Amino acid sequence: MAHVLVVEDDQFVRSALIRHLTDAAHAVRSVGTALAALREVAQVGFDVVILDLGLPDLDGAEALKMLRGITDVPVIIATARDDEGEIVRLLNAGADDYLVKPFSVDHLSARMAAVLRRARATAPGGDGAGEEVVRVGGLAIDPLRRAAELDGARLDLTRREFDLLCFLARRPGVVVPRRELLAQVWQQSYGDDQTIDVHLSWLRRKLGETAASPRYLHTLRGVGVKLEPPGGAG
Repeated sequence: MAHVLVVEDDQFVRSALIRHLTDAAHAVRSVGTALAALREVAQVGFDVVILDLGLPDLDGAEALKMLRGITDVPVIIATARDDEGEIVRLLNAGADDYLVKPFSVDHLSARMAAVLRRARATAPGGDGAGEEVVRVGGLAIDPLRRAAELDGARLDLTRREFDLLCFLARRPGVVVPRRELLAQVWQQSYGDDQTIDVHLSWLRRKLGETAASPRYLHTLRGVGVKLEPPGGAG
């Protein structure tokens, strides 16, 4: 069972989501505005938030940004907007996944299950508990504390950026296929390469590098991605 917050101003859609999620044995709370969602998240420990973009008081993208300022709870965007640029901006802002309306309840269930599996696997006391700090060059990644440093300076990473960095750091110098990244980091058997590219781009920026001038993250076109220390050794 998961504790779910539904943020949706359309009463019909909200009722349908509540009914479906309750039938699936989840504990559900719902609100119709962004400000109400922020209050709920600040007071209650949710496992996942389903966030509509077309809210009456604040654009959902701005609400997502504000949510990320106070919590790293997984957020699934539910939107009628299918513009690729908008989707990229949402992923950049910290969304864990997105669904374009209309979507089936089965589709929502599958996406929720994937997001929750990943969140639980990386939470303290989960699969990462008890692991030692992973070091690659000047990078130090602590799976238990979910903290990462570069040359002694703390990196401000989103949940997904940390998961991606940690997964690659555990395999230094190994080219990881994109399909494996989708399966292991995103818990999806299929998906859009753009999702990986967006997160790699933001992770590179935080590592102080670019795709054209990589230091740690190297992309082999058509093959995959690898992380190795500058110079390929150390």
